[in-house]
Amino acid sequence: MAMIERSFSSLDSEATDAYAHLFHAFADPTRLAIVQHLASGEHRVRDLVEHMGFAQSTVSKHLSFLSECDLISARPDGRATWYALVHPRAVRDVMVAAEALLGATGKDFALCAHLRSEHQGEN
Repeated sequence: MAMIERSFSSLDSEATDAYAHLFHAFADPTRLAIVQHLASGEHRVRDLVEHMGFAQSTVSKHLSFLSECDLISARPDGRATWYALVHPRAVRDVMVAAEALLGATGKDFALCAHLRSEHQGEN
């Protein structure tokens, strides 16, 4: 797959909206957890519910969002549907880039003040 070089300063509003929508897909902790599970291979909704402890309706809602972003595919199999990442390598690359950016800023989860306060509120 060829990389397309593009300058952020040359992004038009349509491209900016597309980037924002993509990053929004990864911004929700539940969706991100689903993506992480799907990185290990195909899962059914039932599998994700069991592994993650979320309600079936929650998992289905987030799978629908990820599907609308063309990040996942659905494969019917009898009464079940199997979900998988459409571009697992590209998703992995995004996660690696996120880790690199966090490392470059000297911040990890424990050091992001707004995340730390949100996380402490959950405990």
